[in-house]
Amino acid sequence: MNRTFVFATALATGLAASSLLAQTSKAPATTPRPAAPAAQAEVKPEAIPAKVAVIAFEQGVVATNEAQRATLEVQKKYEPKKTAIDSQSAELESLKKQYQALPTTIPDEERAARLKTIDDKTKALQRDVEDATNAYNTDVQEVLGKVAQKFGGTAVKYAQEHGFTLLLNIGGQQQLPTVLWWQRETDITQAAIDAYNVASGVAAPPPQAPTAAPRRSPAAAPHQ
Repeated sequence: MNRTFVFATALATGLAASSLLAQTSKAPATTPRPAAPAAQAEVKPEAIPAKVAVIAFEQGVVATNEAQRATLEVQKKYEPKKTAIDSQSAELESLKKQYQALPTTIPDEERAARLKTIDDKTKALQRDVEDATNAYNTDVQEVLGKVAQKFGGTAVKYAQEHGFTLLLNIGGQQQLPTVLWWQRETDITQAAIDAYNVASGVAAPPPQAPTAAPRRSPAAAPHQ
């Protein structure tokens, strides 16, 4: 994932941890106290029982119903472009086969012209693939970033309501907080996903049919 989503998840996770720590340090609400004297006694630090929760933040975001549906919508948006790229690739492969089947008696001028056409179409296809890939990734990261902000709030709320004092992310990104060991019972990833799906009201997407293996990138034009 790109830096945008990494920043969003780091921000949400950082807010989660700081919010929980702040929550545990607050005293319970009581009746108003009299005005404090000018000089107050120093507050002695006090240890509190720790209850640590861990969450695979990025995996959780992607696994929510809202993120899955949003990603499918982005995929549908780019289906026409994918179809056009597949058509370009098929045309290019056909031209290459035609070139390779040319008889040895063909004039050098025609051979050079066909080779130039193949080279031009190869470069054009590579540009289209790169542009489409960048645009697709940008759109996906945008929708995931929006879900990440809301998912972070849901995770914090869940941790607070269930008495946890600390929430740590166990995602794979090096920029994010990690832990080396934890009890599996403290992993609230799936619980946070379920809570978010309920809060968002978004139904799970329908099962998707298996997709064909991705087409390989166009090979270099044959040399004369």
